[in-house]
Formats: sequence, C-alpha cells, structure tokens
Amino acid sequence: MKEPLLSPSPMDHAALLCDLEALCAKFPGLEFDYLGESILGRPIPRIRLGHGPKMFFYIGAHHGMEWITASLLQHFLRDFLEIDNHRGRIFGQDLALWKQRNTLFLIPMLNPDGVEYQIHGIHGENPLYERLMEMNRQSNDFSTWQSNARGVDLNHNYDADFWEYKKQEAELGIQNGPTRFSGEHPESEPEVHALCNCIRYHSPTAILTLHTQGEEIFFKSGHRTLPGTTSVARALSRLTGYRLSVAEGLASYGGLTDWCVQKEICPSFTMECGKGTNPLPAAMEFPIYAKLRRALFLFPTLF
Repeated sequence: MKEPLLSPSPMDHAALLCDLEALCAKFPGLEFDYLGESILGRPIPRIRLGHGPKMFFYIGAHHGMEWITASLLQHFLRDFLEIDNHRGRIFGQDLALWKQRNTLFLIPMLNPDGVEYQIHGIHGENPLYERLMEMNRQSNDFSTWQSNARGVDLNHNYDADFWEYKKQEAELGIQNGPTRFSGEHPESEPEVHALCNCIRYHSPTAILTLHTQGEEIFFKSGHRTLPGTTSVARALSRLTGYRLSVAEGLASYGGLTDWCVQKEICPSFTMECGKGTNPLPAAMEFPIYAKLRRALFLFPTLF
C-alpha cells in the first residue's frame, strides 16, 4: 500500500477543501456536496461512495483538537478511489460489488470552525472575537480548543440525557468555552442539527465516528446497547486491536453514539484513534490509518 499523498501538516478546512477538489479532478465521478454550514459559514463537506441498500456514515472532527480524524477519513477516501479506479479488490472485496451493496457518506470534518481555532487561533476580524477571548480566559492560546465557534462541545449537543447533563454542568460551573459545554438545548448547534437531520432522513444501517485518542471503542450508552452491536464491536476490536470500553462520568452524556442508542436510531460506534496527547501530531496520521484501514473497508460487511 502506497502512502496517500496528503500534506503532513495539520488538516484545516482549507486543506480539506483543496484535497477534495484535487480528488474530484482526478476522479470525475466522485459525488461530493455539503451537509450544511458551520456557525461562521464554513461548508461541511459530505462525500458519497456507492448506491447500495445498506447505508453507513463515517464522521470525523467533532472536536477542534481532533482534526487528525479528518485526515484519516481522507486517507481512506483516496485509498478507496485509487483501488476502485483500477477495478481492484481489497480484503477479499470487489469494490464494484461493494458499491452496489452499500452507500457510505463520509463527513470528514463536522466542526470546521473549531478546527480552525485550534490550528490557527482567532483574530480580530472574527465576529465573535471578544466573546471568544472571554470564554478562553483572555488567552490567545486556542491549542486545547474542542468546541465549535461559540464554545459548544458538539459531542455533548445531542438529545441523550441532555437535561441531566445540564444539571451536572451547572454544579461544576461549566460554561461556554474550550470543552464540555453542551449548548442551550439539544441540536442547538447548526453542525449537529444538520447531521441529525441527515441521519433521520436516511435511516442508516450504522454509524462510525472517529475521535482521538486511547485506542478504544465505545458502543453503549451507559449499559444500554442495541441488539447485535456487541458482536460488531468485538469484530471491530479484532480488526483494529482497540479495546472495548464504556464511557463514564461526563463523557457518557450527549454524544452521537448515546443519541443513536437511546433513541434506537441505529447502531453507532465511537473509535478513539491513536495514543498520545491531543492534538495528535500529523506525523501519526499514516500509522493510525494503517491500523484502521481493514476496519474502515470491512465495517459494512459486519451488518
């Protein structure tokens, strides 16, 4: 396997759009549109592979510090397109048949504003500049920023024990800022609302969300599971070497997987990719992808 020709530097929103533009030029049949827009008007790319009856979502970069997950999904996309273009097979699969059986929506960067803040910081022309500086305790260092443009942690903004979390939020004094603030109400943020609407419309077979870090797989909400998900999670663990885990404390409220499990929407799996301290360096992209590659190609075969 040749390493995809992606930049070794952090992937911001402009780099993502540039890479997608290059892929569209090289592979004219690539289906690419936008899920919606971020608070600051950045378009959220959505790529479609296949037109089969089984439908899947792969989602990256809920959190600003986790921009590397967008790079991982771009590695997968380029890998898929190159192999498919040569009418190749991978892990025993003919990708032409794969596309007849499956539909896959890739959403590499759900939180482009948060990624931009984390990589580049904020500047005076930002319409939220004063508010953001207040949220960040008057610090220009946004290197630990997880949230979206107005300080809401997108992976606490889903309708899953949301109001119970708000009570804990108040007790702990959590407010708008770099992380953990859940928003004013479920789906208050346009990024999450657009994704939830898309999921409700398409009723996917399953969802796979990439976060960092820890090499763990989450598929429960508390101790609640959907039928059949334990066997799939075990298969993902075998494919990646990641261990199965159960979220605890504040991490167990308001996430995408929690919403899918609690509302019985579809099986959902959160993979915490790589090991280290967030943000993981760009140099880790390919080693992490090499470990995930089999799982990303074979995930639809588990259903």
